Amino acid sequence: MNLPNTITVLRFLLIPIFTMVFFSGSSYAVIYSVVIFMLAGFTDMLDGYIARKYNLVTKWGQAMDPLADKLMQLTVLVCFTIKKFLPIWILLVVAIKEILMVLGGLFLYTKKGKIVIPANKYGKIATVVFYIAIIWVAFELSFYTYLTWSAVLFTAYAFIQYAREALKAIKIKGTEKIS
Repeated sequence: MNLPNTITVLRFLLIPIFTMVFFSGSSYAVIYSVVIFMLAGFTDMLDGYIARKYNLVTKWGQAMDPLADKLMQLTVLVCFTIKKFLPIWILLVVAIKEILMVLGGLFLYTKKGKIVIPANKYGKIATVVFYIAIIWVAFELSFYTYLTWSAVLFTAYAFIQYAREALKAIKIKGTEKIS
């Protein structure tokens, strides 16, 4: 277990901590939980930076890093939906996209010759916009509705780009078998 993977494990541990703090009933629960959410976002960037800079990239990290990120994101969306900070349709759009991404990834890897579609810049932008939107929503800052819509649109666009890359990879893999 290297440092980036240890940081990823820490991010998994932050998920139940976020939930407990968010529903704690404390008058500062939202503030503290948003700090935990931001810490998770910071550690996401940190573990990736360390892994790349010091050549500590592992298969486990490549699989678990995005999983930790998506689980935290979905947990926050579920919690915010339960407390009526966000409408349920936002959670549904993101959850459906993530389920399709996981199922698609499993299909490509197991049925189409171990094809792996790497993260794209649109997915990374969507994640950053979601982090900003969540902070804006939590503190009811100006324009949080627009930021939330932007995050959902970036998420949908990123999904379309992943789907396009997957179809292109399948096509390339298919032509390699014919040759």
